[in-house]
Amino acid sequence: MPRRYITVSEQQQIIARAGRRCEYCKSTIDYTPQSFACEHILPIAEGGETDLENLALACGGCNGHKHTKIQAIDPMGQAIVPLFHPRQQVWREHFTWSLDALRVIGITATGRATVNALKLNRAGVVNLRKLLIMAGLHPPDAE
Repeated sequence: MPRRYITVSEQQQIIARAGRRCEYCKSTIDYTPQSFACEHILPIAEGGETDLENLALACGGCNGHKHTKIQAIDPMGQAIVPLFHPRQQVWREHFTWSLDALRVIGITATGRATVNALKLNRAGVVNLRKLLIMAGLHPPDAE
């Protein structure tokens, strides 16, 4: 049976590696009221392991919407495609910011499917981005 427990040391490494931001919607752990979790990218139920290469920092909203999903429908082509994998893919290759930096835009099939499935532009996240823009804290630096 795979190990499920994520150690404190692993949690700290995951948070640092992610730059204290959700690896999907890029919300910052420092300014959001949401709880964050170290989530299994490939769920244990699908054979995923509890190791650093299969763990990502996710805000409560993204983690809840992702749940055990590993693929979703690309709204453009209607094909079922893999969701964004933070350990194997680069965020900026699949996503960009809208001109006002309030919304994440998927620029690939995986990006579009992930934006829709995880609801990366939820009202609360967009409102938080507005405030962070006014404070000069958004969008995050290029990755």
